[in-house]
Amino acid sequence: MPSNKTESKGKILLVDDDPGLLRLLSIRLRAEDYQVEAVESAHKALAVLHRFRPDLVVTDLKMDRMDGIGLLKELQKKSPGLRVVIITAHGTIPDAVTATQGGAFGFLTKPIDKDELMDTVERAMKVSGSAEVDDDWASKIITRNQKLKEILAQSKMVAATDARVLITGHSGTGKELLAQAIHQASPRQDKPFVAINCSAMAENLLESELFGHMKGAFTGATRNHDGLFQSAEGGTLLLDEIGDMPMRLQVKLLRVLQEHHVRPVGSIEAVQVDVRVISATHRDLPTMLQDGSFREDLYYRLNVVNIRLPMLDERREDIPLLVSHFLQQIASEAGQERKVYAPEAVELLVTAEWPGNIRQLYNIIRQNVVLSRSPVISGALVQSSLGEHAGKLASFSDARDEFTRNYLSQILQITVGNVSQAARLAKRNRTDFYKLLARHDLNPDSFKTR
Repeated sequence: MPSNKTESKGKILLVDDDPGLLRLLSIRLRAEDYQVEAVESAHKALAVLHRFRPDLVVTDLKMDRMDGIGLLKELQKKSPGLRVVIITAHGTIPDAVTATQGGAFGFLTKPIDKDELMDTVERAMKVSGSAEVDDDWASKIITRNQKLKEILAQSKMVAATDARVLITGHSGTGKELLAQAIHQASPRQDKPFVAINCSAMAENLLESELFGHMKGAFTGATRNHDGLFQSAEGGTLLLDEIGDMPMRLQVKLLRVLQEHHVRPVGSIEAVQVDVRVISATHRDLPTMLQDGSFREDLYYRLNVVNIRLPMLDERREDIPLLVSHFLQQIASEAGQERKVYAPEAVELLVTAEWPGNIRQLYNIIRQNVVLSRSPVISGALVQSSLGEHAGKLASFSDARDEFTRNYLSQILQITVGNVSQAARLAKRNRTDFYKLLARHDLNPDSFKTR
């Protein structure tokens, strides 16, 4: 039999030393299909954190031993990106300011209004998320996105072998980070990891950098130079933007992959090399095969395992995690206090369009940190930084309306504007169907053939 159990809308950890308020909030949130864990102190909240793994924490400000501000600071260390809502009493403006500067998402004032509670929780859940912080091979890749987690699991399996890997994906998606992670998970982890961008230098210089050269091989070659294949001996060489490699060097690279030795420019002797090659590109290599700009035999040598990294727009739940991580990183590098984003600013970042992916997100955050005169970065500053890329993610209501309008249009096209037939296909009575058409400004006559 099918289950009647309603799917949870998310997990909320409640923290308050008032048993009555704790019980009341739990009842209200569970009635709205949230999964709730309720504890009476900050220390108990920290104890259940990794077992319960909440999407949101709602905590009282005034508690014994450790207050809400102290809990907020601990949560930022243990679960970057996890949002915290603070419960405050009237007349605690200074405490509220302190909490905001510390990174609290928002506030609920006692006595807590039910509508305000639900509105705050819903907004916070949209931009909240926690990631497991591990000191393992992929610790630099911050995510809670299921698709990316599956990619990491696949990458770890591949890392145990010597198979060549081709990492594809748009610019700024983290291809070099994944290559480094594969190296760290491989038996070669104690040997060098060397990366080169094949689009960043002229053909002759790229050839010299990759394969080395002998003294006197060309003007300016005043000494022998080991190439990166030799520098990466026993380890891993990342050929980034392999799609931009000139054709002549593609031929030479193919020979190295086939014979496992390199011949430096100007040398008649080959040097044996033991290097794992990982390549990466944002280009469409299959299309380049067709137009002859990339060698088919080299493609199949490099593309033993293909891993495609998702765009940031495909993993929006990771944006709050990345924002928290970058804010901490920028503050540590500058030796300054960590700034935070106002709640509406975080919402703008989560809903924005990111053609430049993670690299663009980082650049926006760095710009915001530099330009913000306040420890709290405002929504207005973020809006200005994003420009035309702000607010591209449709709200649930707008997305639902667009789907309904497209669905109705498709049915009317199929039935050539016959409302009775269209209503039967949609399994709605004729009166309701007419109301739907009116609500979405659709005229059946416009679908009839003339």
